[in-house]
Amino acid sequence: MNSSQLAKSYDKIAAQWNANMMGSDYGISMIERAIQYCTAKRTALDVGCGTGGRITKKLLENGFDLTGIDVSEGMLALARQNHPEVRFEKADITEWETEDKFDLIVAWDSIFHLPLEFQKPVVEKLCRYLNPQGIMVYTFGDAEGAHEDTWLGEKFGYSSIGIDANLKILAECNCQGRHLELDQYPLNHVSVIARKSN
Repeated sequence: MNSSQLAKSYDKIAAQWNANMMGSDYGISMIERAIQYCTAKRTALDVGCGTGGRITKKLLENGFDLTGIDVSEGMLALARQNHPEVRFEKADITEWETEDKFDLIVAWDSIFHLPLEFQKPVVEKLCRYLNPQGIMVYTFGDAEGAHEDTWLGEKFGYSSIGIDANLKILAECNCQGRHLELDQYPLNHVSVIARKSN
């Protein structure tokens, strides 16, 4: 599934997603843990920010200057309504480039939608965007390969290179694993926190 197809699927479910997730605490314990690891709390990037909500709110409460990116204009329109003080950009992380560096990068349930061949280069890119001692928290699948599934009546693509490959990329990018959790066992859902050493 390419980014334009993904965007169309999320455009169609944006209002329902926003209604379902705005008051949710899903993933917040891991975001709070990642924030606790931060030695600086100046800048943050949310990759696949959706309509904002719980994660955006948590980052703002902790004083971060936040940038959010997403491929879905439908999701971003709601994000701008929910959080007018935040910079939101329509962007595909496989193509998006920035000179900025971040103290915290969040990619919660987003990059696992990318085609398999983009998993390694995108994780490498996010590691490059971290400040020294910066923290990244993201999710992926405890599996290898790609598949499609239906959620809220729309098709979505998923892919993963698995735990070992993700940890190897992080290590090669001078990012040390700080916490890893199979947080929806027995589902193949993994969340990881890593710190960039330099």
